[in-house]
Amino acid sequence: MEVGKITIGGLVDEMASRFPGNEALIYSERGIRYSYEEFRQVCNRAAKGFIRLGVKKGDKISIWANNVPEWVISQFSTGKMGGVLVTVNTSYRLFELEYLLKQSDSQTLLLIEGIVGREYLDIIYKLCPELNDCAPGELKSPRLPLLKNVIFLGKDRQPGMFCWDDIMAMGEEVGDDELKAVEDSLHPDEVINMQYTSGTTGFPKGVMLTHTNIIGNAYSQAQCMNFSEKDRLCIPVPFFHCFGCVMGTLLCMVVGATMVPVISFKPVKVLELLEKERCTAVHGVPTMFIAELEEMSKNNYDTSSLRTGIMAGAPCPIEVMKAVVDKMGAREICITYGQTESSPGITMTRTDDPIELRVSTVGRALPNVEVKIVEPSTGETLPPGVQGELCTRGYHVMNGYYNNNEATAAAIDSDHWLHTGDLAVMDQNGYCKITGRLKDMIIRGGENIYPREIEEFLYTNPKVKDIQVAGIPSAKYGEEVAAFIQLKEGQTSSEEELKEYCRDKISRHKVPAYIFFVDQFPTTASGKIQKYKLREQATEILGRQKDAQIEYA
Repeated sequence: MEVGKITIGGLVDEMASRFPGNEALIYSERGIRYSYEEFRQVCNRAAKGFIRLGVKKGDKISIWANNVPEWVISQFSTGKMGGVLVTVNTSYRLFELEYLLKQSDSQTLLLIEGIVGREYLDIIYKLCPELNDCAPGELKSPRLPLLKNVIFLGKDRQPGMFCWDDIMAMGEEVGDDELKAVEDSLHPDEVINMQYTSGTTGFPKGVMLTHTNIIGNAYSQAQCMNFSEKDRLCIPVPFFHCFGCVMGTLLCMVVGATMVPVISFKPVKVLELLEKERCTAVHGVPTMFIAELEEMSKNNYDTSSLRTGIMAGAPCPIEVMKAVVDKMGAREICITYGQTESSPGITMTRTDDPIELRVSTVGRALPNVEVKIVEPSTGETLPPGVQGELCTRGYHVMNGYYNNNEATAAAIDSDHWLHTGDLAVMDQNGYCKITGRLKDMIIRGGENIYPREIEEFLYTNPKVKDIQVAGIPSAKYGEEVAAFIQLKEGQTSSEEELKEYCRDKISRHKVPAYIFFVDQFPTTASGKIQKYKLREQATEILGRQKDAQIEYA
C-alpha cells in the first residue's frame, strides 16, 4: 500500500481483495460479523445510497452517534463516494450542535435516538421543529438553512427523517458503474473528514483531514505496533475522536485486521469482548484502563490473547501501565501523543521500548514525521534537553481549519510546521516528554476542554459580570474544570444554580465541577489575569475542605 496514492475507498477495495475472508467488523450483540468482502459490499451499497440521496463529493455529512455499526459503515462508505464526514461529539447539546452544523455547512445529519434516552431526537426537533411537518429530505430550517437530510440510525420512523434502511434501499437503485465513476474522481489529497476542536480564542474549529492524512497516520501507528491482518482490536474509545476512527477503525483497515468496537464504554463489556473474541489489542485513555483493572480485581476474565494496544489522551501513571502489562497481558502496549490537527499521531513509543520509556515519555516521531522543539518567542530550534514548543511537519498535518484562514495561519507556519501549543523536552534519541502547555487547555479524562468556550457560554448568564475558567488537579480525571465568577452588582447566585444553567446546554464534561465566587482576579502589573494563581487558590481551598472532611468523619 502506497500512502499518498490511495483513497479510503481504494483501501477498502484493496483489503477486500487481499483478505476477503478475514473478519473485518464484529458486533456480536447485533449479530454482525462481516468478512472484508462482505464489508466492502455493505459499504458500496451505503455509498450508492448517499449518491442516490443527492450527496455530492465535498458535501458535509455530520454524524451524531456512539460506536454503532452504522458509524463504521458511514465512515468507509463516505470515503468511497467523497462525502466529507463531520464527526459530532456525543456529549454535544443544542448550543454546540447548532454551531457545528452551521459552521460546517452540513447538508445531511445522521443521528441515533440518544445515549440515555431520546435526548438527541428531542434536541434536533427543538432545533428544527419544521421536521415535524416536512417530508424526508425536504427540511427548510431558518436556523440551519443548508441542512436538508436528517437520517435516523434506527428502525423506527421519525417525522421528517429517513431511516438507515432507506439509504441502503436507495443503494439498490444506483449502478456499480456510477459508484466507480465517483470513486475514480476522488484524490488522496482531498478532504474526507472534519473533526471539531476547540480554540483558546473562541468557538470550535473544523479540522480538515485528507485521505492521505488519516491513512498515513493509521499506517504509521500500525507499523509501530507491529500490527497485521492477524490482529483483532477492541475499540472502546469513541469514534468521534481521531483515537476511535483513525487509531481504531482505520488502523485495522490499513492492514486487514479485525475491528471489535464497543458501542458505549463499560469496563465489563470490554473485558467480555477481549475474552470472547480473543482480541490481541485494546485501546483506551488511562481512566478506561483503570476501570478495567478494577473490574478484573473483582471477577475473572481471560485476557491472555492481548499483546498490544494504545494508551493515549492523558498522561499514564506508571503503576497503571505496569498493571496493564502484568495483569491484562498487553506486554507491547504503546503510548501515542498528538492532536486532531495532526491526524492525530505525532510521536509514539514502540513495542520493544522499555516500560520506563513508555511512561516517562510520549515516544519519538512516527515514521515519515518530523518533530522539533523551538523557542516559542523566536522560533529558534532548541538543542536536546531544553524545553520549548513542540512542532511537527509531514504528511499528517491537517489541510487547515474550515472557513478559518486566520486560525490556520496561526497554527501552521510558512515552512509547513504545525505549532502544537504544547511545551516539551526532547532527548538525544528523539524521545519527547510533554512538560506543559502554552495554551490554557484542560485535559479531563482524555477530553480536551478549552476554557474560552466555557467562558463565552457563561457570559450569556445575565448575572455574570466576568468569568475565568481553569483546570485544577483531579486524582480521577487528571484535571477538572473550575470556574471563577464575578457577579454583577446586586446579584446573588449559587454553585448549583450556575451548574443547572449549564446542564443540557453544554457538554456534561465541560460543566464546571467547581465554582468559586470572587470579588477580583489576580493580575500582572499590566493587568493580565494570572490563571495559575487562580488554580493555586482553588487547589488550596479544596485541600482544606478535604482535610476538614477527614477530620470530622
